[in-house]
Amino acid sequence: MNEWWEAEQRVERAQQFSESHRWAEALEELDAALAINPNNATWQAQRGVILEELGRWEEAADAFERASALDETDPDIAVALGQSLARLGKFGKALAVFEKLADRYPDFEPAYCYRIRIYGELGRHEQAEEMFYLAQELNDSCPRCFLHIGGSLAARGQFDRAVYCWQRVLELDPDCYGINRRIAQAYRAQGKLDLAREYYLREMRDDPGNTDLLFEIGEMALEAGQIAMATAKFTHILELDDEHPEAHYALGKIWMMRGRMERALEHLERAELLFDPEEMPGGLPVLLGETLFQLGRYDQAIERLRECVEEEPDRAEAWMILGNCLLAKGRSDDAGEAFRRVLKLEGDHAAAHHQLGVSLYHRRRYEEGLEHCREALRIKPDFFAAMTTVAIGHLRLGQWRAARAMLKRALRHDPDNHDLQRLLRRMWIYRLRWTLRKAAAWLHPTDG
Repeated sequence: MNEWWEAEQRVERAQQFSESHRWAEALEELDAALAINPNNATWQAQRGVILEELGRWEEAADAFERASALDETDPDIAVALGQSLARLGKFGKALAVFEKLADRYPDFEPAYCYRIRIYGELGRHEQAEEMFYLAQELNDSCPRCFLHIGGSLAARGQFDRAVYCWQRVLELDPDCYGINRRIAQAYRAQGKLDLAREYYLREMRDDPGNTDLLFEIGEMALEAGQIAMATAKFTHILELDDEHPEAHYALGKIWMMRGRMERALEHLERAELLFDPEEMPGGLPVLLGETLFQLGRYDQAIERLRECVEEEPDRAEAWMILGNCLLAKGRSDDAGEAFRRVLKLEGDHAAAHHQLGVSLYHRRRYEEGLEHCREALRIKPDFFAAMTTVAIGHLRLGQWRAARAMLKRALRHDPDNHDLQRLLRRMWIYRLRWTLRKAAAWLHPTDG
């Protein structure tokens, strides 16, 4: 008898600790009670709730499963188990729980409500709508039903209907967490950025320290071209949490856009350290390589980019930047191979054709190089750098008329370019030198 009394006392203390949000101590007390009486379904379910508060989701589901096995008739335990399984992505098991619950209690609205969300997650949206209407027949004022069907509608791109459903949630339960954010996301997806901002700000008033929410606002500012605002939001995130990898990554990209490469590198390297390997954005190693290239740190950039293309050999932008680094180091053969890899992946890559042409010029293979530079210009007719290199190729080959025509075309594109104007004026000198070299070669041919 003393043991049973002790178990009851332990459960009471666990309840007190739970009310104070002292979850670890509550779990310790409840475990002691369950060691005495493991067959109490309510206590097992209470243990599941505490484990969820501790973020121990798998253990929580196990606890609810034990509770349900002890009392199959308790609908609240069944709902807790179904929700827990759905949170873990075990949708088939969760559906089975709610279907069994509906068979036992056909007028129990939660048995239908939670299946709306599960069917939506599985992409079975017609069944989600069917569950919604069945639930509405039992309770047309359930905010969770509107919450879940809104998610299904948003997943299908039906944002106006989703917003209507989520606004109904606000009417039925004004304190429902995260609804303003969902509405903001729907408006953002539609490009209605002013409305999105309004709802984001409403959510911020309820949750001012939410860094993920701030990040979304920063992303939206970037989409709207508000670079200063985006920078301020991402910087504010780092003031709240200096180990927020997405904010470091975003700031790294912004500073790259603004030409502040040292600052960009600082944030990108920090992001690389903070991201979990499986969550690392695919573009981060490439951006690190590009930043090092822009800073003139070619050897480090080459090392980074070599690692990148070894891991992802089909990443064209990595090969492109690697080629530019190798070209800057004077390794025109290796650079040419890198640009050819780009063209193997993307045959119409104008910049790769152009840079391959330049690398061939470096090896005095002017005809082949000119061919690639002209192809770059065919793909991208306003490619100014290609106009210049095509003109140079024609000059090197003694094709004076074609060179003059291309220089004039380039000057129409950039009429104030003094280098091109000077090159056009001095063409007669280059032609004379070319003629003299040809004559000398004819008069004094090399042996063999």
